[in-house]
Amino acid sequence: MSIIHKHIDEIFEYDGSQINPSWAFQEFGIYGSSIISWIGPVNITPDNLKDFADVGLEIKSNYMVNFICEFFDQQPPNMRIAYLRQRLLVMIFREILTEYGIETKREGDDIFVDGGKLSISIASISLSSAKIHFALNLEDKGTPDDVETIGLCDIKDENGTQIFNNDNLLDLINEIVSRFIDELETIENDISKTKVLG
Repeated sequence: MSIIHKHIDEIFEYDGSQINPSWAFQEFGIYGSSIISWIGPVNITPDNLKDFADVGLEIKSNYMVNFICEFFDQQPPNMRIAYLRQRLLVMIFREILTEYGIETKREGDDIFVDGGKLSISIASISLSSAKIHFALNLEDKGTPDDVETIGLCDIKDENGTQIFNNDNLLDLINEIVSRFIDELETIENDISKTKVLG
């Protein structure tokens, strides 16, 4: 499976409409499976909520790293596979944090550091594709009052030094996407070389 990654330097808001099908094609002319990443605020409008459990809740943050993944390889799209890929992405990110010496806790598709919620995520399907939105707080600002949150830039090492900043943030984004794409492609390769029993 070929997946294109494009990082957008422009700052813009994620309002939930970006998880609609073929957004990457409509906005950036990208055909096929893709991952679009960018930094910007999140403020999901009620009409764009996809999770029934989130109805009536505020989902917002002033400053997040956003990832929109879209896959066309399953026809018809499969919701279970979409959520399995979402969890894989979350676990890859958690693995990277562990390599930085950051202790995390995972509850479903949410990652917590020092008791603060670091990420949000949702998976969905349309008639033509499966989509994932995964986003990471960069700072604990503009988030709902009833949720304890933390940002990547708030995390410090044992010496009190900030681990993530503007100098290495793009490297982190590229590492997350690179490992995720590699994992998906490795799965496809394993499928193609595995003998089917029966």
